[in-house]
Amino acid sequence: MSEETKNQEVEVNQEEMDQFVSLKKGDTVKGSIVKLEDNQAYVSIGYKYDGVIPIRELSSVHLDNASDVVQVGQEVECKVVSIDDEKEKLVLSKRAIDSENAWEELEKHFEAKDVLEVTVADVVKGGLVADVGVRGFIPASMVERHFVEDFSDYKGRTLRVKVKEIDRENNKVILSAKDVLDEEFESNKVQVMSQLQEGQEIEGTVQRLTQFGAFVDVGGVDGLVHVSEMAWNHVEKPADVVSEGDKVKVKVLKVDPEKGKISLSMKAAQPGPWDSAAEKFNTGDVVTGEVKRLVAFGAFVELAPGVEGLVHISQISHKHIGTPQEVLKEGQEVQVKILDINTAEKRVSLSIKETEEAPAAAPRSERPARGGSSNHKDELKDNPNVSLSNQGLSITLGERFGDKLSKFK
Repeated sequence: MSEETKNQEVEVNQEEMDQFVSLKKGDTVKGSIVKLEDNQAYVSIGYKYDGVIPIRELSSVHLDNASDVVQVGQEVECKVVSIDDEKEKLVLSKRAIDSENAWEELEKHFEAKDVLEVTVADVVKGGLVADVGVRGFIPASMVERHFVEDFSDYKGRTLRVKVKEIDRENNKVILSAKDVLDEEFESNKVQVMSQLQEGQEIEGTVQRLTQFGAFVDVGGVDGLVHVSEMAWNHVEKPADVVSEGDKVKVKVLKVDPEKGKISLSMKAAQPGPWDSAAEKFNTGDVVTGEVKRLVAFGAFVELAPGVEGLVHISQISHKHIGTPQEVLKEGQEVQVKILDINTAEKRVSLSIKETEEAPAAAPRSERPARGGSSNHKDELKDNPNVSLSNQGLSITLGERFGDKLSKFK
């Protein structure tokens, strides 16, 4: 070996020795991941032996495996936690460096109110946890705009969040994905509402149901279909007509940008019952209907959903009735005859009695002769106190009591 080569080796060894001597607890070092185990990572920092990053020092959040955050060959910056040359044990912390750098970045994001992307590291009671250099917590109420019952499938998802609250002293960072979604929703809402026109027919998706109607997504904005606008026939509850996720055709009834409200109608986007009534019903037809309402002057009978006709009280029964309630009740099924139909005015005149056979007329009894029957005359003709004449029967006081009054003369 030449003298020159020996001198070079001495110089290199001296540089290594200088590094060995200068390395101490608290130092910041850079290195490359050379090996991974489930609970730790080995890092080459150019020292005489590799350093170890325990899994708890890899991230500020809980990890199942070291490979969840680092890969072999990855360059990392760490802080020396402890060094023991006798045992050749060098413990490093990636988390410590990440945390120091993170607070400054988080402060900037908080002040700017800008959006950053995070990966959900864990699902815990009350919300989600993300690694943002420090432990970031997303409360359950700040994950989505809608209620989420089960967050189990959120682990590993990438969410766009804003820094809602930051407290470096207590190592507390609150994040919100809902704030980002709300801003986007409002921005999109203004744009969509500016494009909607009353009378326009569009397709939407049922988002959620309430007791009073259904909210339908029409291009990223929810509009309300009131229960009274869901069908031409009476709807007891929205769930009887639609389910969440259904695609429905709706008509825009009203757009109120100031209040941010959109009123929609499903029934207005469908052919009305009267549109087909002219083809379905004709004058003279006998059809089955249901008594829907009873009023003083008659009964309203439904022939088809949304098509009602009036049976006037005079057309209910062959016999005289004082009120419709005497022979009919609401909900009753009846046969009716269509007397007249006017679809333009949405009017139908009906008759129940014309679907029934009129009762046979009672035989007329022979009228007795004026003044009474002949038998009655025979009974009275021999009575001295009864006078029979062409003017009828008459009995006078003189004739009845004359013989008795004569005694008092």
